[in-house]
Amino acid sequence: MAHKPSSSLCASPSPKVSEEMDPQHAEETLHFFTVMGAATLVPDPCNARGFFDDFLRSFITVDLIQRGRITCTILAKSPICNGYGTLHGGAVASLVDILSHACARTVVVEDKELFLGETSISYLSATPIDEAVVANASVVKSGRNLTVVALDFKLKKTENSVYICHSTYYNMPASSL
Repeated sequence: MAHKPSSSLCASPSPKVSEEMDPQHAEETLHFFTVMGAATLVPDPCNARGFFDDFLRSFITVDLIQRGRITCTILAKSPICNGYGTLHGGAVASLVDILSHACARTVVVEDKELFLGETSISYLSATPIDEAVVANASVVKSGRNLTVVALDFKLKKTENSVYICHSTYYNMPASSL
């Protein structure tokens, strides 16, 4: 049975445009969204809970797991790259979330819930499509209430840094509900 695509918020036939906005600029902005695929309908199977995390994990190969440290290789394939042929910044941020959470879990006991409080990412350079990136995540500090993870991403070929990141997690007691 074929799935009917879900509606898209950006697929609105006539979005509201402020009267203060130059109509030419509004038209160019709408054209940009169209070119970037904002009006593309998302198939219903892709709207399932956890789909995006599973999708992103398919680009990750875990190379090493130690207490407080994880090393992975990420392949920048076209589904997670932008229109410029480089790894999309949003994909990088999502990968940082996945890897930093996994790294924090190597030192925080399972009965504590991890709540992401802050992430910072410095985008130093672009990752070209089909390039491999080595991601190293390590716990910088872990205490009773807080865990900080540092990540660095380097191109596998040249070992040039492309992203440097920090994530801060609050260690919460698991809910008894």
